[in-house]
Amino acid sequence: MKNTTPSNHIKFAAMLALAASSVTALLADGPFRNRDNPAPYDISEGGYPVPYQMPQKAEIIDLLVRVRDYLDQACVTRVIDTRTGDQILDKNTIIKTAVMERGEAGSHSVFDYTMGVTHSGMLQCAEVTGDKKFRDFTARHMAFIHDWLPYFKAQHDKFGKPVLIKQNGFRNIIEPDSLDSCGAMCAALIKARMAGVDSDLKEVIDRWSHYISKEQMRLKDGTLARKRPQPESLWSDDFYMSIPALAQMGRMTGDKSWYDDAAKQVVQMSRRLFNENTGLYAHGWNSNQPDNPCFYWSRANGWVMMATIELLDVLPETHPQRDAILDYLRKHIYAIATLQSGTGMWHQMLDKAETFEETSGTAMFVYSIYRAINKGWISPVTYGSIAQAGWIGLSQKVNRRGQLEDTCVGTTFASDNVYYYNRPRSPYATHAYGAFLLAGSEMIRAMENPTIDIQYKTRTYHYVPKKK
Repeated sequence: MKNTTPSNHIKFAAMLALAASSVTALLADGPFRNRDNPAPYDISEGGYPVPYQMPQKAEIIDLLVRVRDYLDQACVTRVIDTRTGDQILDKNTIIKTAVMERGEAGSHSVFDYTMGVTHSGMLQCAEVTGDKKFRDFTARHMAFIHDWLPYFKAQHDKFGKPVLIKQNGFRNIIEPDSLDSCGAMCAALIKARMAGVDSDLKEVIDRWSHYISKEQMRLKDGTLARKRPQPESLWSDDFYMSIPALAQMGRMTGDKSWYDDAAKQVVQMSRRLFNENTGLYAHGWNSNQPDNPCFYWSRANGWVMMATIELLDVLPETHPQRDAILDYLRKHIYAIATLQSGTGMWHQMLDKAETFEETSGTAMFVYSIYRAINKGWISPVTYGSIAQAGWIGLSQKVNRRGQLEDTCVGTTFASDNVYYYNRPRSPYATHAYGAFLLAGSEMIRAMENPTIDIQYKTRTYHYVPKKK
């Protein structure tokens, strides 16, 4: 007969506790367990630094709504008197000190180029989720621009140019002076108009598209350029600050010349900025030193990838440069995919793993990869899992208020790694919000894509094309 004295029971319980703690220790590589694994003590699973699991549609929508609700209160549409801080409601009395309020922490301007991406994200979220509040955000902004533009035109006529200080976003319409001041927002206004969310802003679209097409500096071969930091410089950022607007003008007007210019920009900028050996885009290029060292800044590559996606979305299938543009996109996605970190994020400097994991570039890559999958331009095999892992990493960057953490602030084209390595991060850097909305809504489309079977097997995820 076995000895069942209390002391032996205690010893046995202690042994079980020790065994359990040993298993837990083996599994404690990270704080998250995969909920899709039905075996809680599967020692071949391990723990993860992020919730490595298949997100549910409701969870994605909850995050999109949280971000939207934050933006809805942070992105105000008000005109104030700079002398008193009081809101101005009277549109008939023109005063010199009237300006557009810039939102929470002065970081959410109605006319900021990042707002162009935010509107694109809001419109797509409304389409994918059926939630009208996303659309309402853009409608409110369009109405504000329409209702107050005559006031600020009158202010300009009455008081002259000096009143159009940098803090006043309406300056971007009356006197645009860069691609940043009009390109991304021009594309957004056209998308809103085509979606029926418009307050008759054709006048603004015409002004901005004319600036991009006829007034912005170009190289001799017609490539859009800037006069800084060198007399003739190209920025990868300007893929998005110009190409989506040109592409959307082609879509809206049916005029082939807009498509031709957009396609030319992709090809000619890529010839100078794309490195065939790395598959990455340098942040910038200078004509007075065309072989300058390359700095592979994450968000610059994100701007390129999203702009290329947006052009391919509307570029006619028969366009003579479509295949070349698709080739650039596929090479770029391949290179980006190989540089993803172990949390699903991408680093501030793509080829420098010691730099911080950055939110805006990651959001842009997740959206672009999912979009390319859903459009059939790349295979879901491997790329689907990479995009899913990217979304998992992004989901951890949303704080309780709906702000996105670890976004690099505005960054100029620099010539040394010290600058890029040490850029500040802030939830008030607004570059990630629109791309996050696009990424989440595009992931939902991928989850509902009838040509893809997303399978969980052997502790990981596989996007399997369905047989036709």
